[in-house]
Amino acid sequence: MNVLLVEDEFDLYGALIRVLQRRGFEVTHTANGLEALRLIRAQSFDVVILDLTIPGMDGLQVLQRLRGGGNVTPILLLTARGTVGDKVSGLNAGADDYLAKPFDLDELEARVRALGRRQRGQDEDRCGPLVYERSSGAFYCDQKLLECTPREHALLKCLIQRPGHAVTKERLLASVFADEPGANAEAVEVVVHRLRKKLAHTGTEVMTLRGLGYALREQGHG
Repeated sequence: MNVLLVEDEFDLYGALIRVLQRRGFEVTHTANGLEALRLIRAQSFDVVILDLTIPGMDGLQVLQRLRGGGNVTPILLLTARGTVGDKVSGLNAGADDYLAKPFDLDELEARVRALGRRQRGQDEDRCGPLVYERSSGAFYCDQKLLECTPREHALLKCLIQRPGHAVTKERLLASVFADEPGANAEAVEVVVHRLRKKLAHTGTEVMTLRGLGYALREQGHG
């Protein structure tokens, strides 16, 4: 399993990395919330272990940004605050589970593996004949690989996570052009135009919902 650990306590993250690696996990680590957001958007993780109190951007803000952008990676929150309010806020923001510090390492491993199994059981997003395979990050149409540029891939990934639902230009702009702060809404329109050409004969289409944004839907379905 490929795990992202977001924790800034030196002694704790050092121990966690060693223990998780000995137990067969691939571990990527960052101590900064902004860097965590960038990593999660740039690559695929089976589970994210996310501390609430981290520099750059706190864990709750990271969680809200991810879920607001349509990212569904399983997230286990770590909190030392010990208050019911923090746990409730995290779960309401989209966390899948939480552990209060100090915690037992065997329990942490069990919870991470459980989230990973749950994720593998829901490894695909679909819209008509178009399939997004989360484990590989690839799109398929009628079992044939759909080749996309990185921008097209990022935009289509946002749309297929909620087929039939509007995704605003602002959200797409933030997800697709995260590394280009100067990009504007017109850049999103260009990527949508290119995607429409690629999807023209796949049975899936990108619809413009005026005043709302864009939605992915199966052709012939309202």
